[in-house]
Amino acid sequence: MLAWVAMTSPLSSQDVVQSRTASTPTVTFTLDFPQSTPEHYSITVDANGHARYECTGKVVKDSEEQTYQAEFEVSAPNRERIFDWAKQAHYFAGKIDSGNSKLAFTGTKLLSYQDGQRSYTARYNYSSLEPVRLLTALFQGMAGTLEYGQRLSYYHRYQKLALDEELKRMEAQAKNNELNEIQGVAAVLREIVEDVSVINVVRARAQKLMQMGTGPGPGR
Repeated sequence: MLAWVAMTSPLSSQDVVQSRTASTPTVTFTLDFPQSTPEHYSITVDANGHARYECTGKVVKDSEEQTYQAEFEVSAPNRERIFDWAKQAHYFAGKIDSGNSKLAFTGTKLLSYQDGQRSYTARYNYSSLEPVRLLTALFQGMAGTLEYGQRLSYYHRYQKLALDEELKRMEAQAKNNELNEIQGVAAVLREIVEDVSVINVVRARAQKLMQMGTGPGPGR
């Protein structure tokens, strides 16, 4: 009997861990927009603030299509907003699309919510529900930041002279509150800052963006 208990205990503990992981609430935003860059991306945020981004598309016009993945920690205020807005939207359990066929197509969007008891997914082009609009804007701002991270990584490796213009655009969008979670690309910004082969003005821009990603100001 003791031997049987010893053999089964590790399995029971593992099952408990897997069960807890499976029950962690998550919100996922997915966008599919053919002929855009990227054509597909998704962002999943769990209740602990851990986020995973995945996209498929070309980094630059002449590059090959590829899949890019990144993981980062969402700031506490945005994590709370995501789950609060999901709750206000009844966890997407029902129709959230406005149903207005006259509106321009801006990509097929999905919002999903999962926890240990619920699993809902809703598709839309545009929603008239305020919490859904707020979630869409927040997730698109995150995606914009992470797309910059992918391009900066590419330029840093293959085309360093393009870094200055890219960082200028990123800084302007961050100041206009068009980007979110800049700390999600801190690793590539840090690589640029620490690369002495990159001109000082570019390294200074990257440093400034890193600082914007660590405080409560624009772009955070």
